Amino acid sequence: MTERQSAADRFAAWEKDILAPALERFPERRERFETISGLPLKRVYTPLDRAGIDPFEQEGLPGDWPYTRGPQPSMYRGRLWTMRQFAGFGSPEDTNARFKYLLSQGMTGLSTAFDMPTLMGYDADHPLAEGEVGKEGVSVSSLRDMEVLFDGIPLDQVTTSMTINAPAIILMAMYVAVARKQGVPSERIGGTIQNDMLKEFIAQKEWMVPPRPSVKLSLDIVEWCTTHAPKFHGVSISGYHIREAGATGVEELAFTLADGLAYVEELVGRGLDVDDFAPRLSFFWDVHNDFFEEIAKFRAARRIWARQMRDRFGAKKPKSLMLRTHAQTAGVTLTAQQPLNNVVRVTLQALAAVLGGTQSLHTNSLDETYALPTEEAVTVALRTQQIIAEESGVDAVVDPLGGSYYVETLTDQVEVAAMEIIERIDAMGGMIAAVEAGFPQKCIAESAFRFQQQVEAGERTIVGVNKYQVDEDTPIPILKIDPEVERRQVERLRQVREQRDPERVAAALEKVRNACDQNENAFDAVLEAVEAYATVGEICDVFRQVYGVYSDPAYL
Repeated sequence: MTERQSAADRFAAWEKDILAPALERFPERRERFETISGLPLKRVYTPLDRAGIDPFEQEGLPGDWPYTRGPQPSMYRGRLWTMRQFAGFGSPEDTNARFKYLLSQGMTGLSTAFDMPTLMGYDADHPLAEGEVGKEGVSVSSLRDMEVLFDGIPLDQVTTSMTINAPAIILMAMYVAVARKQGVPSERIGGTIQNDMLKEFIAQKEWMVPPRPSVKLSLDIVEWCTTHAPKFHGVSISGYHIREAGATGVEELAFTLADGLAYVEELVGRGLDVDDFAPRLSFFWDVHNDFFEEIAKFRAARRIWARQMRDRFGAKKPKSLMLRTHAQTAGVTLTAQQPLNNVVRVTLQALAAVLGGTQSLHTNSLDETYALPTEEAVTVALRTQQIIAEESGVDAVVDPLGGSYYVETLTDQVEVAAMEIIERIDAMGGMIAAVEAGFPQKCIAESAFRFQQQVEAGERTIVGVNKYQVDEDTPIPILKIDPEVERRQVERLRQVREQRDPERVAAALEKVRNACDQNENAFDAVLEAVEAYATVGEICDVFRQVYGVYSDPAYL
């Protein structure tokens, strides 16, 4: 080869003179290589794959249009990502102690999981709650529980993430009420509430009322926070659960961004200026095993969002165009077989999130395929983040994979594939209409089935499951919730009902009903109700009575 040969000629000569003889001696392991999403992968990427592309227009620079390379100019050189570990189990006292332990170990933000009765809008003493209180997260039935949960934790000094959706407006009101009791005005609280009901209908299936009123209640929070809690993210538009339900990475990206676009459209329809609320929208991605596709997904997400916000909604503020995100390693990839392998999986996934430019990260514990994490397991998960941050050196350079022929080309592929799905959703009338028609639900079911077929056929390896099995696994400690938790929670709820003013509660619940009936923003009415110690179940019963109960149409 000579310097005068063109790039195409040099590549052709390499294929003929160097690659072909090597393939004769060592044939490739399979005919087709592809990402988990099915995007085809070439053998090698070169400048030819980026020919004619202006990198400053396509990728830009960090903190600048179109934000492919990150939302901040200096990224982790200036400030590390927020390290969160999911905490929430048993009673509020149990979780409060876990919060304080993790903060003492270097965690920089709280992340709260709630139990299934709370998630579904039922109190601890409801018949459907029996046996479930405190099992999947912390039990919260009234403001009294929330006061205990955050006892001794100054809410103007920490940021809190709350994983709650159908009753999100109630838990957000409780958080505001606790802050007030601490003397902290809502303008000074920071954090994120998940509050993504479209995702629930698509994937997680934890709802109370039909899609349109559910979205209405979600956006009541966003609208209220825009004026009264400007440091709080009123929604975390969540791809995590979409991916956990079986979507591919491309589907996760497309459906999540389409959810976000639907929320923006609804808020603009309320008369809000897009630049008033868009800077506080946040996202939440799953980080799966396909290392480079995950990095490309983060980068493509920022670029798509910036273009859509500018071109579709006319957003002008740079912060309105920036996609900021939390990420969590993929719980669905954790295995009960050889659970110590999960530490390796989580490490690779966490590194992908960091290289992709996340602003906040949760690392799963090795035992989460069995139960909520033990203190030892959650400490290892936190240390995983700290080792990446403090020992690996990946914080030293912004977007260190920027300019990689492979990563940049894969980012383009992911963007194109995701936009094809978004445009199909647009043609259906938007995401709410698509959800009502069952489109994303069907896509996810098909992808989940296809992935399982590949695993069972041995076409996709899961170490320790369908390859490299062992006869016996080493037992690991499991966190078990004492049944006494349920008894104590029910007793505290009984005391709250005895001690509160029943007339004040009834009047506050009537205000919630009126706000729903008249299609007004219900947040202030809900805040008044929780401060009167109306319970989660009582307020949710008002929603169910006004809007009706939703049942899964079971799209297949």
